[in-house]
Amino acid sequence: MTGSDSPLRITVIGAGVVGCYLGGRLARHADVTLVGRPHVLDPIRAVGLTVESGEGEGDRLHVPADALTLATTPESVRRSDVILVCTKAGQTAAATEELVPFLRPGTIVVGMQNGLHSADQIRDGVRSTPVIAGVIPFNVARTGPATYRRTSRGEIRVAEHPLAAPLIRVMTEADLRVRATDDIQAVLHGKVLLNLNNAVQALSGLPLRTELLERDLRRCVALCQIEANRVFTAAGVVPRVPVAVPAGMLPFVMRLPTPAFRRLARAVMRVDADGTSSMNDDLVRGRPTEIDVLQGEVVSMARRLGMEAPACARMVELVHEAEEAGTARRRWTGRELLADLQRARRLARRLGHGRYG
Repeated sequence: MTGSDSPLRITVIGAGVVGCYLGGRLARHADVTLVGRPHVLDPIRAVGLTVESGEGEGDRLHVPADALTLATTPESVRRSDVILVCTKAGQTAAATEELVPFLRPGTIVVGMQNGLHSADQIRDGVRSTPVIAGVIPFNVARTGPATYRRTSRGEIRVAEHPLAAPLIRVMTEADLRVRATDDIQAVLHGKVLLNLNNAVQALSGLPLRTELLERDLRRCVALCQIEANRVFTAAGVVPRVPVAVPAGMLPFVMRLPTPAFRRLARAVMRVDADGTSSMNDDLVRGRPTEIDVLQGEVVSMARRLGMEAPACARMVELVHEAEEAGTARRRWTGRELLADLQRARRLARRLGHGRYG
């Protein structure tokens, strides 16, 4: 690590919407390098990076381009104290392979991606370097060529580790809410449980807040959460979710009439009116989604345990169909999607293969 008077040197691998938001917040308190693609970095190089929290003009932060190091390859890793890996989950292995030649002893690598196993994939690739998992609870949108806005709220969680203390300190100084946790697996499972909403929002095409206020769409999420909770329980994991109700109660809350849901789920509803999920953004841009590390992970776990997760399995099929359809993809109504998922569960029950999730 750097000396006490030197700024922490942080490299963000995979500087997309989340990576740019984190880098922009950290840049006034750390030596930040963003490693990303030219279409992301070139506008920042031209006009600087702007990050917003969605909480008013007073929280708009502009970082001049010369206050950042911008790179398309990870050579800067050789001088970094902390590496934040913010790539899509499916790009973890490739990103790890690229950064490994530049790693130096004492650097800590933090996996900030979706899914349960991204940090494990990094760990398998680097072997001798400390790797810990982190969880980003909020969504970020690119609202301009070099402007990134946080569209929901939440507290970043990082697995407890002695080397993580400087990062947590700098994040706190940068007004990023963050906390170390002694059970990161429970937090990761909780993030998956909440992110099961992403596919429902993406298939509907509605903004997150609008989607969450449509009861039939919430009931679709609840079906997936019921299956996930049963599978996680069978695997011996009790998810931690950053909301006021236990993870096991989430499906009940999601199925409530909308007025009651609105009262109980105030934290969930703190999203921008036009905010969407990252999965929706991937479909709009014709990129592969992370469905396989969300509903797909629930299905994989269920099969390993001799169980079925038919609603989650059907969601995986529908999202992959949407990926293939591109701009011609279907926009599902709540009634249509709920009927489709209920049909999948009835079929699984009739066939009786494995324990019913």
